[in-house]
Amino acid sequence: MTATEADLAEQVVALVREVAGPAAEAEVCVGHVELALTRFANSAIHQNVAEATTTVRLRLHLDGRTAVGSTTVASGDGLRDLVQRTTAAARACPPDPGWPGLAPPALLAGPGDWDDPTAHAGPDARADRVRKFVDAAGGLTTAGYCRTVLCSAAFASSAGQSLAARTSEAAMDAIARLDGADGVARLSSARLADIDGAVLGRRAAAKARACAAPVDLPPGRYEVVLEPPAVADLLVNLSMAGFNGKAWAERRSFAEPGVAQFDPAVTLVDDVLAAGRPGLPFDAEGTPGRRLVLVEAGVTRAVAHDRRSAAKVGAASTGHATPGAARLGAFPSSFALLPARAGGTASDADTARTADDTPVGAAVDPAAAALVAGVARGLLVTDLWYTRVLDPKSLVVTGLTRNGVWLVEDGELTRPVTNLRFTQSYPLALAPGAVLGLGPVATTLPGDGSGSSWTAPALHLASWHMSGGAGG
Repeated sequence: MTATEADLAEQVVALVREVAGPAAEAEVCVGHVELALTRFANSAIHQNVAEATTTVRLRLHLDGRTAVGSTTVASGDGLRDLVQRTTAAARACPPDPGWPGLAPPALLAGPGDWDDPTAHAGPDARADRVRKFVDAAGGLTTAGYCRTVLCSAAFASSAGQSLAARTSEAAMDAIARLDGADGVARLSSARLADIDGAVLGRRAAAKARACAAPVDLPPGRYEVVLEPPAVADLLVNLSMAGFNGKAWAERRSFAEPGVAQFDPAVTLVDDVLAAGRPGLPFDAEGTPGRRLVLVEAGVTRAVAHDRRSAAKVGAASTGHATPGAARLGAFPSSFALLPARAGGTASDADTARTADDTPVGAAVDPAAAALVAGVARGLLVTDLWYTRVLDPKSLVVTGLTRNGVWLVEDGELTRPVTNLRFTQSYPLALAPGAVLGLGPVATTLPGDGSGSSWTAPALHLASWHMSGGAGG
């Protein structure tokens, strides 16, 4: 963290006192983000881009009215214009009876995970991982990206809160393709050193090779093993639609704190302070982040709150405010399903191993191999995509499988399957008695580059509703 962001935040607070008067309540977030991205297609790098942006965001409460403004012009004139615009907007806004007040001064519970080599990695470091991915794919056509991100940020408010932190992220998301069949591999970490392009390339290629001549299966309910990329989609939708404080306060969420809604094997936590997780250790309202247990051994314990949703239900903020929380609500964004061995994470050694040396057997992510061995007849699903919530209250989601589906018979992958459409309530899929097993290690999958991440083991479920073919 440099002094620049902190100085800018304090400067805006001083300008608010000058322009809007001492009665104005103001909170200021200043974030500096440097994103570097190396993209490749047809097994060759075709784009290497980098951008650096400093954004100043002001939320102002004046005379019972609230307004928000932002700027990327972090100069004296730009900051004064931001304060004047936001003050004028506040005076023109309708009253805000739900204003929760500013976060009180509080210390950080821990620093963001920062890795200097990752934050300052050059294009050669990313290109090296791309080269290893392409070489490991053994002549298959490859495409994807490798990125590095650094973020340094500061928060200041007229209530005296002042915080600063920084975080780094590295991610790789890529496919190998053979005769129109794709195999995928993804990984995210706070450290670029954790991203091994060769390991990911071998995994993606093995999946693509094992997808030849897929067969159609009829719709119906199938026992499934979901690999970590597919489980990540469960976490995204559970987070945004279920453990969302705004949705819960408005009774649009399935969550019922104190009720055993999930199988005892399920423990869900949000922890931006965990090693290897990208993300800042404070939120957009200046509330420090802490480890939050959403589900403990199957029992729902909490939902994520910002100050507004917390005030509405008589709770405390959990440190999950985002710039868009007034519309979207607060939701977990460093979300993890704990593996069977709590605390386990995927290592290069884990991910390099395969179930066996046959083309189909090699398609099994090693984190899922033991679960597949326990399936009498069912499906192995690599990935889910294009998912949409049909009913928020029960969290019924529809979407498609992607990047590899296989029929499992007597514990072995026997043949690839064409993609299927599913329609499934995610909470019911994880309900008591529905979870047959969890993998021993968890993999952190990339978020949108803004600090979110989704950490998941493979998951063995008793029932998953495949409602049709990919065509409908």
